Amino acid sequence: MKKKVAIVFRLYAQVLLLYILSEIGNFIVEISRLPLPGNLVGMLLLFLLLITKMIPLHWVSEGSSLLLKHLSLFFIPVAVGLMSYKDLFLHQGWIFFLCILLSLWIGMYATGKVSQTIALKQEDNVKENLKSGEQRYG
Repeated sequence: MKKKVAIVFRLYAQVLLLYILSEIGNFIVEISRLPLPGNLVGMLLLFLLLITKMIPLHWVSEGSSLLLKHLSLFFIPVAVGLMSYKDLFLHQGWIFFLCILLSLWIGMYATGKVSQTIALKQEDNVKENLKSGEQRYG
């Protein structure tokens, strides 16, 4: 019983920490008038804190896994809200569909180009290291 209470408390504390970081991001955006969503600034803040090891990963790993596990539930209100625009989708839905396909293609193309560039740079580094090793040990 005590173990379950400890797990629930730990999850609550981790989700609360994520929420606090999100609210800090909202506060930063409100004060600085950045044209960014506050939760994005909160995620960037979390990223910086994790990279600098000011917050260890295990402080947020279980809480974030719980939120990711149930992420699809957060989209239900959005989907229900879209149903009120039925007429718009019936008349101009093909435009939305075309935009989605185009953005999907652009995203896939950009991802492929970036990954190919990274792979080629890594390949060049390996070849360079092999050449320098051959020159040293000839």
